[in-house]
Amino acid sequence: MNVIETENLTYFYPGASEPALRRVNLQVEKGDFLAIVGNNGCGKSTFCKALNGLIPHFISGSFEGKVTVDGLDTLCTDVGTLAKKAGYVYQDFENQILRPTVLDDASYACLNYAMTDYADRGREALRQCGLEGKERDYIWQLSGGQTHLLALAGALSLQPEVLILDEPIAQLDPLHADRIYEVLRTLNETYQKTIIVIEHHTEYIADYCKHVLLMKDGQVCWKLPVGEALQRVDELQDCNIFPPQVTIAAHRLRKEKGHRGEGGLPVTVEEGKRFFAPLPEPVKMDRPLPAKREETAVEFRDVSLSYRSVKGEPYTVFRNLNLKIKKGEKVAVIGSNGAGKSTLMKLMVGLLKPGKGDILYDGRSISGMDRRTLSKKVSMVYQNPENMFIRDTVAADVAYAMEARGVPGFRERTEELLERFRLTQLSQRDGRLLSGGQMRRASLAIGIALEPEILLLDEPTANLDIATRREIRKTLEDMKDITETVLIATHDMQLVCEWADRIVVLRGGEVIADGSRNEIFGNQKKIQEAGIRPPEIFSMGQALDRDALCYTVEEFLMLFGERKDGNADYRKAVQ
Repeated sequence: MNVIETENLTYFYPGASEPALRRVNLQVEKGDFLAIVGNNGCGKSTFCKALNGLIPHFISGSFEGKVTVDGLDTLCTDVGTLAKKAGYVYQDFENQILRPTVLDDASYACLNYAMTDYADRGREALRQCGLEGKERDYIWQLSGGQTHLLALAGALSLQPEVLILDEPIAQLDPLHADRIYEVLRTLNETYQKTIIVIEHHTEYIADYCKHVLLMKDGQVCWKLPVGEALQRVDELQDCNIFPPQVTIAAHRLRKEKGHRGEGGLPVTVEEGKRFFAPLPEPVKMDRPLPAKREETAVEFRDVSLSYRSVKGEPYTVFRNLNLKIKKGEKVAVIGSNGAGKSTLMKLMVGLLKPGKGDILYDGRSISGMDRRTLSKKVSMVYQNPENMFIRDTVAADVAYAMEARGVPGFRERTEELLERFRLTQLSQRDGRLLSGGQMRRASLAIGIALEPEILLLDEPTANLDIATRREIRKTLEDMKDITETVLIATHDMQLVCEWADRIVVLRGGEVIADGSRNEIFGNQKKIQEAGIRPPEIFSMGQALDRDALCYTVEEFLMLFGERKDGNADYRKAVQ
């Protein structure tokens, strides 16, 4: 039985010359767990908004064709009725949280529908989402993962047949991401909900989904069972979608080295154990360590910070934190949601002031610096790049700080930055209307406009497809000659392993580990304690040999696929 059907669905946004959706024909069976994939701008979110009636009832435009959800024609049905058929959790899910306490928010939609059992429905939705016992908590007491589950509970309380989630784990650490998907699996298997996710993380698709839908240029290319879909490596990569690292490694080993393995290509680590089992023992080798830095750029001395709480005792983020960042280092700060990563950065730029202790730049206290001096020392690019845009064009935003401070030749400097970050053709566009990757590049240009000594990046690859993440990584490498010291807070372990030469692990506001990638990810106890997870290919290497430490597909193939002069090839690949 099909719960969703579309017939020749075509949609133009107002003023657009090309359609966002082109003759989309699709059937989704009741009880499916469907992942929608495609590069940024292919129409994934637009398609999903057509399923719950936001398009065309709330978002105007030219709508053609037919969409049926659980027997209702969306064109002839109001949005309120459709919300009880297709619940939606948006990528910016925080905007769906409206009430101060957890139960109040979870039952709010039902209260608006004048359902007499609204509170019972809210409690049941919280139970199904694993938030039982949190009913009286304030929403600001929740972690990022719990807040996302609360948004899901609010949609679930109306008991829809279909649940749609746009990038459900984009800003979450692995433990919270696992929890989200375990809840979705339970809703799918136990409560027979049809689940649709827009997802870039193909390793989660492999573990949890049943089918994959590939979209390109507003059209459906195909819908296939997940095992078959993820083995279409070349086709997916042509669409800037990257299958699990295990699958890519197997594909390359079979294609380049003639390794046949067992059956089809693996899509999980467990399947990889069988496929890669015939491989010989790996060559043992280490990545060359970067030159040791001596001069301190910034230092935290016994820094403590607490937030006042509406309910209960003040919440302590840091207690006697001591940390030194050396000049010229590329540092990744990692840890679970709520570990203190973003707070650390806000302290460094003066947005927050420590309750106790001090922060020093070149031995000088931040408390004695004016804002103009501090902005020359350190600049921060926010997790949500749209927060960096305050003018009407990208060019004006890049120039703003320089113009305000009377920097000589700021117009020429602006043109240089626009060219460097490939923004010249976008210079007169509003930054808030750019694609995700374009916004990231523009925010980086704004962040380095004053040539700060230290650049702070908060989740620079969040909400981006894999191809755009790679583009941002390349941009970071191209910035070596502009900014001496860079510090990144991120959940993107691939970025950490490919870019950083030092990793600082936070847990509960404390530094629990600090070192190279081998020192961090080679310590199983520490990564479990911190709630972090190395890249999937690292786990694959460990499953084959406990001494193997490989972080990219290239390193895996060098370790397990090469025997002649493997050491030299490996060192060339990772340098």
